[in-house]
Amino acid sequence: MKVDIIISADDIIESKIEDKIVVVIDMFRATSVIVTALNNGCKEVVPYLTIEETLEHAGKLNRQDYILGGERRAVKIEEFDLSNSPIEYKKNVVENKTVLMTTTNGTRTLTKSTNAKTILIAAMINAKAVAEKLLEINEDVVIINAGTNGNFSMDDYICSGYIINEMLSVNNKIQLTDIARTANIIYEANTDIISYVKEASHYSVMKSLGLDEDIEYCMKKSIIDIVPEYKDKKITCL
Repeated sequence: MKVDIIISADDIIESKIEDKIVVVIDMFRATSVIVTALNNGCKEVVPYLTIEETLEHAGKLNRQDYILGGERRAVKIEEFDLSNSPIEYKKNVVENKTVLMTTTNGTRTLTKSTNAKTILIAAMINAKAVAEKLLEINEDVVIINAGTNGNFSMDDYICSGYIINEMLSVNNKIQLTDIARTANIIYEANTDIISYVKEASHYSVMKSLGLDEDIEYCMKKSIIDIVPEYKDKKITCL
């Protein structure tokens, strides 16, 4: 079993993910939203690349059956019900609803990963559950960091390190590429997460927007046990 990392959506190469088990991470905040919404009882999350596509699909559904969620540049989309804040996706809001979602980085990463054999959704909040599922599947893994506007993102990278560290704690024979090994080293040196993440540019943007509650929530380790899967253009729990 081999584990590799792709550092942003712009660096996805089809040949690297074809027939692989892919794990998509957008810790701040798309994948944290997806995990939270599904854990709170939403039927499914359907990701879209553009606002226009999202609204077009919404027009085909009964208004009481769906929630529009998403952001551009970390700010809520004007026509939408919710932003990209996981704490907004409460049980009484999303239960039995379909969440139609578009974000700057996360949903773009998902839509570019469809050549993979299996696509799982991960964040800090469900990292241990994802690690356990990967060990159970026992096939080569490529962890894809959504990144920020096509660039490397420190927050997604340390989340990758945490998942790898959880896998190694059970099976230390896993093969790691250099970039995957480095992620584990960085995690082990910053297990509190904040000591590393506070240096990230995305963290600074969120702080400037007053998103402190989101930051705190998204850094919580393994508080949710579900593993979402992106399949047939929608995300549901495995």
